[in-house]
Amino acid sequence: MTELVTFTVAGARCAVDVTRVREVVRATRRTPVPLAPPDVDGLMNLRGQVLMCLDPRTRLGLDARFVEGDRMAIVVDARGETLGLLVDEVGEVVDLDPGELRPAPTTLDPTLRANIAGAHPLPDGLLLVLDLDAVTAPCPTALEKEHLS
Repeated sequence: MTELVTFTVAGARCAVDVTRVREVVRATRRTPVPLAPPDVDGLMNLRGQVLMCLDPRTRLGLDARFVEGDRMAIVVDARGETLGLLVDEVGEVVDLDPGELRPAPTTLDPTLRANIAGAHPLPDGLLLVLDLDAVTAPCPTALEKEHLS
Protein backbone atom coordinates (compact mmCIF):
# COMPACT_ATOMS: atom_id res chain seq x y z
CA MET A 1 0.00 0.00 0.00
CA THR A 2 1.07 3.54 -0.75
CA GLU A 3 0.05 6.41 1.52
CA LEU A 4 -1.00 9.60 -0.22
CA VAL A 5 -1.79 13.08 1.11
CA THR A 6 -4.91 14.37 -0.62
CA PHE A 7 -5.73 18.00 -1.39
CA THR A 8 -7.77 20.23 -3.67
CA VAL A 9 -6.44 22.68 -6.25
CA ALA A 10 -8.94 24.68 -8.33
CA GLY A 11 -11.59 22.04 -7.69
CA ALA A 12 -9.37 19.13 -8.78
CA ARG A 13 -8.76 16.41 -6.21
CA CYS A 14 -5.06 15.62 -6.15
CA ALA A 15 -2.58 13.63 -4.08
CA VAL A 16 1.16 13.21 -3.53
CA ASP A 17 3.16 10.45 -1.87
CA VAL A 18 3.25 11.08 1.89
CA THR A 19 6.94 10.12 2.03
CA ARG A 20 7.73 13.30 0.05
CA VAL A 21 5.78 15.56 2.43
CA ARG A 22 7.59 17.23 5.33
CA GLU A 23 4.64 19.11 6.78
CA VAL A 24 1.51 21.09 6.00
CA VAL A 25 1.28 24.73 7.09
CA ARG A 26 -0.99 27.69 6.56
CA ALA A 27 0.47 29.75 3.72
CA THR A 28 1.68 33.03 5.15
CA ARG A 29 2.52 36.21 3.27
CA ARG A 30 4.75 35.56 0.29
CA THR A 31 7.29 37.90 -1.29
CA PRO A 32 7.00 38.09 -5.09
CA VAL A 33 10.06 37.13 -7.16
CA PRO A 34 10.64 39.42 -10.18
CA LEU A 35 10.94 37.63 -13.55
CA ALA A 36 10.03 34.30 -11.96
CA PRO A 37 8.09 31.74 -13.98
CA PRO A 38 4.31 32.03 -13.64
CA ASP A 39 4.05 29.04 -11.30
CA VAL A 40 6.36 30.64 -8.70
CA ASP A 41 3.98 32.40 -6.31
CA GLY A 42 6.76 33.83 -4.15
CA LEU A 43 9.04 33.21 -1.19
CA MET A 44 7.71 32.43 2.27
CA ASN A 45 9.47 32.54 5.63
CA LEU A 46 8.97 29.20 7.34
CA ARG A 47 10.51 29.46 10.80
CA GLY A 48 13.59 31.22 9.40
CA GLN A 49 13.88 29.05 6.28
CA VAL A 50 13.22 30.75 2.93
CA LEU A 51 10.76 28.53 1.10
CA MET A 52 9.91 28.91 -2.58
CA CYS A 53 6.16 28.45 -3.03
CA LEU A 54 4.75 27.10 -6.27
CA ASP A 55 1.16 27.47 -7.37
CA PRO A 56 0.44 24.20 -9.18
CA ARG A 57 -2.60 25.70 -10.95
CA THR A 58 -0.42 27.16 -13.69
CA ARG A 59 1.66 24.02 -14.20
CA LEU A 60 -1.45 21.82 -14.23
CA GLY A 61 -3.34 24.08 -16.64
CA LEU A 62 -6.08 24.73 -14.07
CA ASP A 63 -8.02 27.94 -13.46
CA ALA A 64 -5.59 30.45 -11.98
CA ARG A 65 -8.21 32.85 -10.65
CA PHE A 66 -7.71 34.52 -7.30
CA VAL A 67 -8.53 32.28 -4.36
CA GLU A 68 -10.33 33.85 -1.44
CA GLY A 69 -9.49 32.80 2.08
CA ASP A 70 -6.47 31.10 3.50
CA ARG A 71 -4.47 28.71 1.40
CA MET A 72 -2.35 25.89 2.68
CA ALA A 73 1.24 25.04 1.77
CA ILE A 74 2.26 21.41 1.52
CA VAL A 75 6.00 21.44 2.21
CA VAL A 76 7.58 18.78 0.01
CA ASP A 77 10.99 17.42 -0.90
CA ALA A 78 11.36 17.48 -4.66
CA ARG A 79 14.33 17.59 -6.98
CA GLY A 80 16.75 17.98 -4.06
CA GLU A 81 14.95 21.03 -2.66
CA THR A 82 12.31 21.79 -0.08
CA LEU A 83 9.40 23.62 -1.70
CA GLY A 84 5.90 24.72 -0.79
CA LEU A 85 2.95 23.66 -2.96
CA LEU A 86 0.04 26.06 -2.52
CA VAL A 87 -3.29 24.27 -2.33
CA ASP A 88 -6.84 25.32 -1.57
CA GLU A 89 -7.64 22.62 0.95
CA VAL A 90 -5.82 19.65 2.47
CA GLY A 91 -7.77 16.41 2.80
CA GLU A 92 -6.63 13.24 4.47
CA VAL A 93 -3.98 10.57 4.15
CA VAL A 94 -5.32 7.61 2.18
CA ASP A 95 -3.92 4.15 1.49
CA LEU A 96 -3.86 3.18 -2.16
CA ASP A 97 -2.87 -0.14 -3.64
CA PRO A 98 -0.44 0.76 -6.47
CA GLY A 99 -2.32 -1.71 -8.68
CA GLU A 100 -5.42 0.50 -8.41
CA LEU A 101 -3.65 3.46 -10.00
CA ARG A 102 -4.70 3.93 -13.62
CA PRO A 103 -2.80 5.75 -16.36
CA ALA A 104 -3.81 9.35 -16.88
CA PRO A 105 -6.92 9.43 -19.08
CA THR A 106 -6.14 10.57 -22.62
CA THR A 107 -9.16 12.88 -22.41
CA LEU A 108 -7.37 15.06 -19.84
CA ASP A 109 -5.71 18.25 -21.01
CA PRO A 110 -2.14 17.40 -22.17
CA THR A 111 -0.70 19.99 -19.75
CA LEU A 112 -2.38 18.24 -16.84
CA ARG A 113 -1.62 14.74 -18.12
CA ALA A 114 2.13 15.51 -18.34
CA ASN A 115 2.19 16.28 -14.61
CA ILE A 116 0.32 13.35 -13.13
CA ALA A 117 1.59 9.87 -12.34
CA GLY A 118 -1.87 8.37 -12.62
CA ALA A 119 -5.48 8.55 -11.57
CA HIS A 120 -7.52 6.64 -9.03
CA PRO A 121 -11.25 6.32 -9.72
CA LEU A 122 -13.53 7.61 -6.96
CA PRO A 123 -17.30 7.18 -6.75
CA ASP A 124 -17.75 10.83 -7.77
CA GLY A 125 -14.69 11.61 -9.90
CA LEU A 126 -10.95 11.05 -10.06
CA LEU A 127 -8.10 11.42 -7.60
CA LEU A 128 -5.13 12.70 -9.62
CA VAL A 129 -1.81 11.48 -8.23
CA LEU A 130 0.75 14.13 -9.11
CA ASP A 131 4.23 13.42 -10.44
CA LEU A 132 5.95 15.70 -7.95
CA ASP A 133 9.17 15.90 -9.96
CA ALA A 134 7.27 17.00 -13.08
CA VAL A 135 5.13 19.53 -11.20
CA THR A 136 8.19 21.10 -9.56
CA ALA A 137 10.52 20.96 -12.57
CA PRO A 138 11.97 24.35 -13.47
CA CYS A 139 10.25 26.14 -16.31
CA PRO A 140 11.83 29.01 -18.24
CA THR A 141 11.69 32.46 -16.69
CA ALA A 142 10.48 35.46 -18.67
CA LEU A 143 14.11 36.54 -19.14
CA GLU A 144 15.12 33.09 -20.43
CA LYS A 145 12.16 33.03 -22.83
CA GLU A 146 13.15 36.46 -24.16
CA HIS A 147 16.75 35.29 -24.64
CA LEU A 148 15.59 32.17 -26.53
CA SER A 149 13.46 34.24 -28.94
